[in-house]
Amino acid sequence: MTGTENDLVLRRVLDAPRAAIWRCWTEPDLLKQWFCPRPWTVSDVRMELWPGGEFMTVMNGPNGERFENTGVFLEVLAGERLIFTDAFEPGWRPVGKPFMAACVTLSDIDGGGTQYDARAMHWTAEAKAEHEAMGFHTGWGIAADQLEVLARTL
Repeated sequence: MTGTENDLVLRRVLDAPRAAIWRCWTEPDLLKQWFCPRPWTVSDVRMELWPGGEFMTVMNGPNGERFENTGVFLEVLAGERLIFTDAFEPGWRPVGKPFMAACVTLSDIDGGGTQYDARAMHWTAEAKAEHEAMGFHTGWGIAADQLEVLARTL
């Protein structure tokens, strides 16, 4: 992958302080409350906030679906940026078929609020198309709405 042609991007201004949004991304009990669109839920989260540290979530669907996602953080820039991927498991063990890397960037905007940029970067056009067909824009958009509502309560 040489450019951004295999990226899916959600860019929004969230009406919540950047510090609160950062907390929602980095505290497991908060992440569970917003990370996937309802009626889906997150039952388990493990986070080690350093490069190579584990990032694992278990998402549960309303019909008994269960998806465990295990990966690692590639970059953790406190209050500003998280980059993580499913290309590696903890201990830098490569996985057989990585799906994506994600980058979440937060910045203050004039007048309050937070510029929220979430980018899903895929190795192939096929993986990008698969993620888009799964409902990337709708799902990540609903999750961002839930994130904003929760962050405003902190």
